[in-house]
Amino acid sequence: MGRADTAPRRFDELASRAGKWLGLSAAPERHTAALVADRFDRITWRDTYEQSAGLRDLAEELSRHHDHGTDLLTDVFLAAYKVRPRLRERAEMDPTRLVNHQVITSLVESPGFARLHRETVGDPYAAAMAVLAQATALRGMLERSRDGREQAERVKKAQQDAEGAASAVSEALQQAADETAEDGTVPAPAADAVQQAIEAAEAAAGQAARDAAQALVAAAPGVRAATRSAAAKAAEAVREEAALMRAWGVGPGELERMPFDQRARLAERLRTGRLAQWAELIGRFRQMADGERARKVENAAGELVGVTLGDDLSRVIPSELANLGLPELRAVFAVRYAAGELMLYDSQGEQTTGQGAIIACVDTSHSMYEAGPGGVTREAWAKACALALLDQARHARRDFVGILFSAADKIQTFRFPADRPADITQVLDFAETFLGGGTSYQAPLTAAGELLAEEFNDAARTRGDIVMLTDDECGVTEKWMRGWNDAKHLLGFRVFGVAIGAPRVAEADSVLEALCDNLRSIEDLTDVHAAADLFRMI
Repeated sequence: MGRADTAPRRFDELASRAGKWLGLSAAPERHTAALVADRFDRITWRDTYEQSAGLRDLAEELSRHHDHGTDLLTDVFLAAYKVRPRLRERAEMDPTRLVNHQVITSLVESPGFARLHRETVGDPYAAAMAVLAQATALRGMLERSRDGREQAERVKKAQQDAEGAASAVSEALQQAADETAEDGTVPAPAADAVQQAIEAAEAAAGQAARDAAQALVAAAPGVRAATRSAAAKAAEAVREEAALMRAWGVGPGELERMPFDQRARLAERLRTGRLAQWAELIGRFRQMADGERARKVENAAGELVGVTLGDDLSRVIPSELANLGLPELRAVFAVRYAAGELMLYDSQGEQTTGQGAIIACVDTSHSMYEAGPGGVTREAWAKACALALLDQARHARRDFVGILFSAADKIQTFRFPADRPADITQVLDFAETFLGGGTSYQAPLTAAGELLAEEFNDAARTRGDIVMLTDDECGVTEKWMRGWNDAKHLLGFRVFGVAIGAPRVAEADSVLEALCDNLRSIEDLTDVHAAADLFRMI
């Protein structure tokens, strides 16, 4: 017996069998983005894309060889940027974007994605960095997914066929409704047409499902391993840049306020040239200086070494205080207090810190370019120390001045007032500048003395601190030395000397020893703690 003989003859039975296809007669919305994004997310991506030449270049490159490459970059960016990235259901996707969906699914489910996301969430620049760091992996996955993209086109054709078959069911059922008798029966030809349309729709839907399954298999061979590696690499790149910024004293708040292109140029500058070699040393100096600041107690009494006479009531010994308990001895206490003859605890502690500017005079003569153990140059050690002193000045709200010097006619001054944030560009200029040539002490120290005199005249501040960082010994004239000592007496500043990699400079009869109140020699340039006492005294 034929199929027509078994076909339902009542309209309600036909409508029941055709019901599942009626809702599919209108094509559902298919999405081209694997991640759900709101208007603000899309604005953030667009703004970042417009500001980042790297993203635009990558998108252009991918688009020359792969359709929908920019859509994939958008999804990778939003996965890194959004607080809670949410994937669309696979069935909601345009078949031509199934490869993208597979890549993003594997990315967000990879073990390394959580580590990456912690570094990039809410930060458009870091999210863009994550995209660029994964560029090689994305290229490889797209190259390997050519078969998947071809299969996706077949899926799209199959889906269109299934939607057409569903529309045919709707049209056949409508024709059957028009021919239904009053008792609900449908003529055989009309009923057969509905049955045939349903079977065609089932076949088309089955083919679409099989094609979709094959497309997923072909989407991107090895995509899970590739995304796992890409996420780990991107997380490392973002962490390294964040550490680089921290080493140079650029905090997260400053980075957030920095325009995208300026931040990109800064990162490139820090990653290249001599500055890249110094980041780890500078970071260790800053960390050491922070620890020393935490240990330092301003104006501490220090270690008790005996008893002396004076009028400091905070150090009066108990037996003197006991006299205040006897009315007849209170007058004696008052007389001795007025004469400065009370018995006090005597102590020996740290020197009190200065109040005026901190001035780092950094030798940049040819010999400072020489590397010591561990490959650290004398210049690198000196400038890392100077930058930690800049932090010291900011912490104490004191002005900082960096003076680079070599020969008598080669000197360059960088001023960092306490009432203004330290401009990172000026900091890098200070770190990068190398004058070369011989060595002259008089030129930088004269400039430092003049700056402290100017500070005294303008703000009546004294007790500045000068730190001389050098590896060479040179002479000064007797006349200059007399003027220097007069200035020290008038302005009350201290001079600290650091002989870097040259012990002879710190010998007892050296000129540097005569110039400095406190002098130390640094032989191991990998050891930042050799200068720790500077940050307790300054």
